[in-house]
Parts: sequence; structure tokens; C-alpha cells
Amino acid sequence: ILSVIIKVCIVIPFFCIFLCCIGIMLHIFASHRQFLDTSRYILFASMLINDTLQILSSVLLFLFVMGQVKLVLVYCVPLLLISTATFQNTLLILATMSMERYVAIFYPLQRPAVWRSDRIWIIILSLWLLSCTYPSIDFAIGELDSAVDAFSTPVFCKPSVVNSSAVHTLFKAAFYVLMFTIVAVVILFTYVRILIETRKMRQNRASGSKAMHTVLLHGFQLLLCLLAFTHPITETLIVVHVNWLPEDIAFFNYFCFILIPRFLSPLIYGFRDQSLRDYIRKTFLCCSNKIKPGVRGKLQHSLSAS
Repeated sequence: ILSVIIKVCIVIPFFCIFLCCIGIMLHIFASHRQFLDTSRYILFASMLINDTLQILSSVLLFLFVMGQVKLVLVYCVPLLLISTATFQNTLLILATMSMERYVAIFYPLQRPAVWRSDRIWIIILSLWLLSCTYPSIDFAIGELDSAVDAFSTPVFCKPSVVNSSAVHTLFKAAFYVLMFTIVAVVILFTYVRILIETRKMRQNRASGSKAMHTVLLHGFQLLLCLLAFTHPITETLIVVHVNWLPEDIAFFNYFCFILIPRFLSPLIYGFRDQSLRDYIRKTFLCCSNKIKPGVRGKLQHSLSAS
């Protein structure tokens, strides 16, 4: 029980800090029109919302496992679908944000209509549709145990409950390899093309260099996502060198290779942006200025009472 309490006390503060940072960023986006008029920031805001849903579903699944809570499949499957779809959507958004930088550099004056800020929602909705298609089909064709009733039998909420066959596992691995490869190729293509174009530029070279670094950051975010699939390697290394319990190994993999990368990815991108960073700094300064008068008032009240 003590081990479970410690794990929950580690995860929950991280989750609360993440929500606080994401909430501040989304508040800044909603409060300042210049962000809503820029396709890059709209895509980033959609990534923040997507990652919030991903971490929320992930933490809920983690808490259910820690508490040994069982759910019927009609409640479990939507939670698993959200977790899977948002994970895939992150990859699609990274590729789309790299393409947006490519379009901004190569078509600065005649940007295609779909990439303008008032039409970018079409791309965002398409990404959500694509990311939800595979898990929906996956869970629809899943082979359930004959003893499990979707409406009355409580089960542990894990993907293996829906379909655990070897063929299904192999197909899922091949799908993710293909998806990561496509996203990596898109990011690499846009980076190389922007790099070549930047070297040709005589004017506005700083803009091209900034776009190149942004695409490179998307590549780093992709590597952070890839860490989620390193658990077979880490499990083998831990079993060989350390005598840990299986649940401790699973928690280590979840915290280090799923939760922390998902926590860092949007924050690194958000705090790197100069405009967004300035507004975040102003927000914290405003909050501190509002708190200080209250603290002074309490001090004065305590002094007068004494």
C-alpha cells in the first residue's frame, strides 16, 4: 500500500503542474488576438489540448491500475480510445506544424487557403478524424474473451483486454513503425528544404533560420514520443541489473518514458517562443503583484493585533 501511495504522490503533482502550465498558455492564446490570427499558434494550441487529453486519460488509467479498479468495457474502451487517438494525433500535429513552417517560408505571400488561420481548423479536424480512425477500427474488430460481457463484466482497463492476439500485436507494432517513419520523413524533408532555402536567402535569413530551428525542435519532440516504445529494452535492462517488482518496472517506464516526455514536449516548445514567453512572464508578474498586497495586508493585520 505504501508503494502505491508513493507512486500516486509522485504522479499527481506532475499532472497538476502540467495542467497549470497548459491552462496559462491556453488563457494567453484566448486573451490575445494575434495568437488566434496565426496558424502556427493555432496548431500549437490544438497540441496543448490534445496533450492535456492524452495525459488526463493516461493518469486515469494509471490510477485505476494502482487502485485495482475494474470497469466494464463500455466505460473502459472510450478511455482507451482517447488515450490511443491523442497519442497518434500528437505525431500528426508535429508533422503538420513542420509543414506549416515549410509553407510559411516557401509561400509567404500566396499561402494556400487551407493553411490560413481562418481555415486551419479544417486541417485540425482532419487530423482528429485520422487519429480516431485506427483505434476505432482496432477496438471494433477486437476479439473479446467469451467470458467477458461488455456491459456487465468488470475488467482491468488495459489495451490487452480488447485484443491480445499475437497477430494483432504485430500489426499494431507495424502500424506505429509506419506512422513514425512517415512523420520522421516529413520533418526531415521540411528541415532539409528550409535549410537549403535559408542558405539561398539574402533577405529575411533570420526568419528562415528560426523556422529551421522550429522544425528541428519538432524532430526532438518526435524522439520524445518514440521513448514510449522503449519499454521492452528498459524492462530487460532493469531485470538484468536490478531486482525490481514487475509493477515497479511498469511504473518506472510509465513515469520516465510516457509521462515526463509528454510533460516536457509542449513546455519546451511553448517557453522557447519569444512572444509566448513574454506573455507568460507578464502573467506570473501580474499574479505575484496581486498576491503581494494580500500578504502585506495580513502582516499589517497581525502586527496591529499584536
